[in-house]
Amino acid sequence: MPRPPLDGLIDDLYYLAGVPPYARLTLPPMPAALLIVNLGAPFRIRAGTGSETAEYADGCVVTMPTRALEFGYPVPTRSVGVHFKPWGPAPFLPMPAAELCDRPVPVEQVWGRPAVAELRDRLATADGPHAMLTLLEEELRRRLRETAGLGLVRHTSSVIAATGGAAAIGDLSVAAGVSSTHLARRFKELIGVTPKRLARTHRFAATVFAIDAAGPVDWGALAGGAGYFDQAHFGHEFRAFTGLTPTRYIEVRRRFLREHPGHVLDSWPLPAD
Repeated sequence: MPRPPLDGLIDDLYYLAGVPPYARLTLPPMPAALLIVNLGAPFRIRAGTGSETAEYADGCVVTMPTRALEFGYPVPTRSVGVHFKPWGPAPFLPMPAAELCDRPVPVEQVWGRPAVAELRDRLATADGPHAMLTLLEEELRRRLRETAGLGLVRHTSSVIAATGGAAAIGDLSVAAGVSSTHLARRFKELIGVTPKRLARTHRFAATVFAIDAAGPVDWGALAGGAGYFDQAHFGHEFRAFTGLTPTRYIEVRRRFLREHPGHVLDSWPLPAD
């Protein structure tokens, strides 16, 4: 966990090295954003089933997605990265987050090629993972800037998260003393999506995390407990978020558990091959 004030923007920094469990992994949408600084061979990302695959050599920035991302990793892979809170990348971006929605961009497009080349150089020659993460944290601290509306978006997002996406969006704008239009505009600027979309993502993520893939699943009870209108509504939402039916999702989840028991990634990414 980074020190303040970065702790209000970031969930964690990480180091990834070695052979991934699968050559391609699908990452369903979640209420989070991502920065990857790549130190190995290029990796590939496909944003949505109808999208083309793009290659990233230096790394990428991913604001909060609305559809599944497919990652293709080289073997071996090596990178450092940041798991941001949904609003976390905003103080480090030169453009509104909405411009990057479902469109991962190379890090050099955000920070410039010379700066990223120097950062990758320093990371690659650092003395071990801890030194690398310290370097990345220092880089983020140096680039941190004041961002208009961040307090409003952070507070409102935190309320949405605390209710598992069940908060009434109209009530949130009233409580914040701003119009719903102003709140939606700030969310689009700093997160890339509206408060309503963030709430949908929180509700879906909380519901999926509650599934025990190792046992039988009562889909009707799960959908009702999460506040979905009915099981059909939940199934539609499931396909919209993951590209899979709930039944197919469980099959893939069980495959991951079976082939990689106890793996650190076994709670969210899915095999894509």
